[in-house]
Amino acid sequence: MQKKHLIPAILVTLVWGVNFPITKLGLLSMEPFLLTGIRFTLAALPLVFFIPKPNIPFRYVVIYGFIFGLGMWGIINYGIEVGVHPGVASLLIQLSAFFTMGWGALLFKERLRATQLLGAVIAFVGLVGILLSQGGGDATFGLVLVVLSAVSWSIGNVIIKLSGVKEIFSFMVWASLFPPIPLFIVSYWLHGAEPFTTLPEAINLMSVMSILFQVYLATYFSYWGWNSLLKLYPVSTVAPLSLLIPVFGLGSSMLILGEQVSFVEALSISAIIAGLAFGLYKGPVRPVSYSATR
Repeated sequence: MQKKHLIPAILVTLVWGVNFPITKLGLLSMEPFLLTGIRFTLAALPLVFFIPKPNIPFRYVVIYGFIFGLGMWGIINYGIEVGVHPGVASLLIQLSAFFTMGWGALLFKERLRATQLLGAVIAFVGLVGILLSQGGGDATFGLVLVVLSAVSWSIGNVIIKLSGVKEIFSFMVWASLFPPIPLFIVSYWLHGAEPFTTLPEAINLMSVMSILFQVYLATYFSYWGWNSLLKLYPVSTVAPLSLLIPVFGLGSSMLILGEQVSFVEALSISAIIAGLAFGLYKGPVRPVSYSATR
């Protein structure tokens, strides 16, 4: 990957990592599916009235919206709510890198280099090491939810490649139009009317700042940057970058929420960084463009 693209990519992973503890701050006063629904409502409105629809079959926009909003963020926020620590969630979501690399090889016939496979193994060992060091305190149900969100993210990456979309920002705005209603329905199904009737009391400076961060940085900036990279480079090249997210996620969780990193966790983070280095290295490369597969 060229240096001019690598620097923005690192900024994207930084924002995503910090987004986990920032989201937790919002969840202190708001129900997870309601919080996520408000996030995507603000991500869609009012811009959807001013930005033209992306020039692709609209089914890709709709499917991505449901998978991205409900399948990924709704589920992962629920997982955090039921007991998964934000730092751990930022680690589990990185399983999407391995799912995405597999989809790339299966659907796009992308060849996985030996260094990518070695890097994936080393990084996976690091992820397992950190998970084992948690002592089993997280609810199994929550962990399963976060893994499912990782699968959703990998499927979303594939949809981006299949669609061949060029108007990335427009795509994100229009896709954000579809998750809110299903998210509000799930919130009502799980908790009744209480999250909605108590919403005025739940709105405070912390929750407002959390939502604004999720909308304008974690959604607009980060997904625009990430999906732009998917346009330029093979899925198997972009996917390993997401392994930086738990590094930033754990670090920011320590600073914001007071989470602690043990010596074993520090070694495991080092393994993740080493795996990332192996997975990304292949010498100078030009960006490539994909024609849409339909």
